[in-house]
Amino acid sequence: MAEPSPSTPRFSSRIPTALIMGVVNATPDSFSDGGRFLDAGKAVARALQLVEEGADIIDIGGESTRPGAQPVGEAEELARVTPVLTALAGRTAARLSIDTRKPAVAAACVAAGATIWNDVSALTHAPDSLETAARLDCDVVLMHAQGDPETMQDDPRYDDVVEDVRAFLARRVEACIRAGVDEDRLILDPGIGFGKTLDHNLALMAGLDRLAALGRPVLLGASRKRFIAALDRDGPAAERLGGSIAAVLAGYARGASIFRVHDVAATRQALAVAAAIGA
Repeated sequence: MAEPSPSTPRFSSRIPTALIMGVVNATPDSFSDGGRFLDAGKAVARALQLVEEGADIIDIGGESTRPGAQPVGEAEELARVTPVLTALAGRTAARLSIDTRKPAVAAACVAAGATIWNDVSALTHAPDSLETAARLDCDVVLMHAQGDPETMQDDPRYDDVVEDVRAFLARRVEACIRAGVDEDRLILDPGIGFGKTLDHNLALMAGLDRLAALGRPVLLGASRKRFIAALDRDGPAAERLGGSIAAVLAGYARGASIFRVHDVAATRQALAVAAAIGA
């Protein structure tokens, strides 16, 4: 197993208190770049490109969780991501993250060099998720999602979306601690687009400071998501850079410190300017 990373994320020297997580989807059906990086060689090249652009973390996924996505078997998911992680381990200073709901996939990927488990189910997908996270002793992203990818956008409802998400994440932090996961390993993600309407997404981004008040780093993953098209021209994902940057800067101003993005160079530049101004 790879040696566990320090529990405190490595902060960029260029952008105080902010980390950029670059997205690499080794899938045929992800919403933004499905199929482009399914080949392991292309995925590795993309990851190295994102590191060159300034990514502090590379988040590798082998199962799409876009709205309506079908689940992928454990063996297929591992076949997609393990060669990428193995090729990147020791080749870059950036930390490697595995985006998966499955404990067995997370365990295999930590053994291959990942030091972060990014779980869209907040360790609820499988009965042994919590125990596995405690055993692996890696950093863990706990994301809020209402429903699963197949159904989450059918009719999402909340009493108060910010409070409901905050309370859910607080409960998951408590469950992790009870299971033996070091609290310093935990990162919180409101799950933009995961069982949320446009208004829910906007309210969550406006209320990120309430999530940051839980005392753990907040990760914002709003890059290229459909809510951006709903606010402007209904264009394809690749044409949502402006909205993605706006979401990052709004999140940065409200206490988010990790940004999961497709466009690393532009995000790095925007955050560097915001940090220099003192935004």
